Amino acid sequence: MPSNLTEETITEVVQRTFDASTNDRFREVFVSLVQHLHDFARDVRLTGDEWFTAMDFIERLGKISSPTRQEVVLLSDILGLSMLLDTMNESPGGSATDSALLGPFYVEGRPTVDNGADISNGVAGTPMFVTGRVVNEQGKPIAGAHVDTWHSDGEGFYDVQMTEPLHNEFAMRALLTTDDGGRFWYRSITPRYYPVPTDGPCGEIMRAANRSIMRPQHVHFWFHAQGYHSLITQLFLKDDPYIGRDAVFADQTSLQADFVHHGPGTAPDGTLVDEPFVTLDWTFTLAADTGQ
Repeated sequence: MPSNLTEETITEVVQRTFDASTNDRFREVFVSLVQHLHDFARDVRLTGDEWFTAMDFIERLGKISSPTRQEVVLLSDILGLSMLLDTMNESPGGSATDSALLGPFYVEGRPTVDNGADISNGVAGTPMFVTGRVVNEQGKPIAGAHVDTWHSDGEGFYDVQMTEPLHNEFAMRALLTTDDGGRFWYRSITPRYYPVPTDGPCGEIMRAANRSIMRPQHVHFWFHAQGYHSLITQLFLKDDPYIGRDAVFADQTSLQADFVHHGPGTAPDGTLVDEPFVTLDWTFTLAADTGQ
């Protein structure tokens, strides 16, 4: 290895250390990564003190992260990288419903319920009745599709953040299956907008940038059906005060929906509700998996 490295020559020298790798994709990724990292350092004239600050930041990302606090995921989200990757890799195009971020609050082991179930698990809030239909790009119903759904409560908290009142039980999340008409439906409570966590390293970025920390009101969905691309998406209240300022850039226009408010009366499932409630109805389109 040459000892007379300069600002102009060190990048190529480092890149050549990957030449012996037998993994073509590994070599491609790291050669490009080195190029962009070095170009970035040269472009902003990065100082040693700034780099030590960055390494401390990265260390603190790991220390604050936990199964219910994914600070590294949050960093990817607030820098727009998550949505970039989602757009590049998850959106099949055509007439399929646009995808959106999985987010840090999806968890395994959620309960499997029948259509029509109340998935709120007793959490107080304004009743919400969700009705959906899953179809292919020709508009034909997809029966037997698995539908994961989850959302916050009326104060903006998810069940994994509510360990004291819920005692680690699930709420406002479930797995359903579409019927022969591609339909699914359930009862829950109405979610609310909420801030992303700001008490960690990512909060420092948000404050320094003086940017919105809020996520508009939304409900998460994840669809799986044999012969189709899986779809991870969200539906947003189109009149939410934070639409257009989503901290993680997921609130695209095609996913903005009406959360319709009703007075006491008959809900979509035929039950009588003696208090105001909200309805949300949407048709989700899945793209066929052609194997290409």
